[in-house]
Amino acid sequence: MRVRELAEWLGATFEGDGEKELTAVAPLESAGAGDVAFVGTRKAAAAAESSSAGCLIVPMEWPSHSYHTVIRAVEPRTAFARAMNRFYPTVELAPGVHPTAVVGKDVEMGALVYIGPHAVVGDATRIGVAAAIHAGCVVGKRVSLGEGCVLHPNVTVYDNVDIGRGSVLHSGCVIGADGFGYVMEHERWHKFPQVGRVEIADFVEIGANSCVDRAALGVTSIGEGTKLDNMVHVGHNCRIGKHVVVAAQTGFSGGVVVEDYAVIGGQVGIGDKARIESRAVLGSGCGVLTSKIVRSGQTMWGTPARPLKQHLEQLANMAHVPEMRKEMLDMKRRLADLEREI
Repeated sequence: MRVRELAEWLGATFEGDGEKELTAVAPLESAGAGDVAFVGTRKAAAAAESSSAGCLIVPMEWPSHSYHTVIRAVEPRTAFARAMNRFYPTVELAPGVHPTAVVGKDVEMGALVYIGPHAVVGDATRIGVAAAIHAGCVVGKRVSLGEGCVLHPNVTVYDNVDIGRGSVLHSGCVIGADGFGYVMEHERWHKFPQVGRVEIADFVEIGANSCVDRAALGVTSIGEGTKLDNMVHVGHNCRIGKHVVVAAQTGFSGGVVVEDYAVIGGQVGIGDKARIESRAVLGSGCGVLTSKIVRSGQTMWGTPARPLKQHLEQLANMAHVPEMRKEMLDMKRRLADLEREI
């Protein structure tokens, strides 16, 4: 593909050699003459001058005197992601049901559906147009899979789950397992029946080995465009809003509400019935206590989670503790010397 063609496809402008042939995408530091790279940060901008990339996707304000061939984009990283899709298109699957797959009764199946080897689809399930169920998946009864939905190998979807169009579930996901609900009676734990549902909206992506539990009563829901990393656990009756991003190994206890556009780092723990308001940010490893409300737009860190500025001040104070302890011991020694003199 030539630089000119890529720029036109991205809806962007270029400067330099528009006829240069491009064959792949690559990181800035290792890109060669036939590669496209992007400049998305100040650090990357500093390294760009020494890059051998054949073409750079750069911000709009990039200096015009650059000796590189460049494509200007409002969001270079986003444009680069689109370019990657052009160079590495998704492999087209031949529609059809593999002979080893097991499909139950009254299954509604749209056109161009793919069901892979040893997959199982339960009774009365609906599968949308061009959906793909890969090898070893188990899809329960009365499940709804939207148009273009993709279940990678060995995904398990329990009964009565709705998954929207364009959503992607990576290998090992378990959707709709029982929530962690028990009641104590006569000194023994007894299971509280988990009879609710799971609803996953359009264009959600859920990483490998993540779990979304069904509600005890009602619905556990994940909103449109939300992205969950690997090994994320969403407990029963949680409500995750639209376009939320959650990094790996984060756990949501039962009844947590996360509003739209929140950003949650890795290894975050969130207690029962906590509320994370819209566009709040939870830093990696922080802990949100039960019923805590994190206000809209706040950035929180630490355990228990507290505003970032307060967290940094406390860290700075902690750094002085050894010095303070030394001073305290010195003061005690001097006081003891004074007492002996008296």
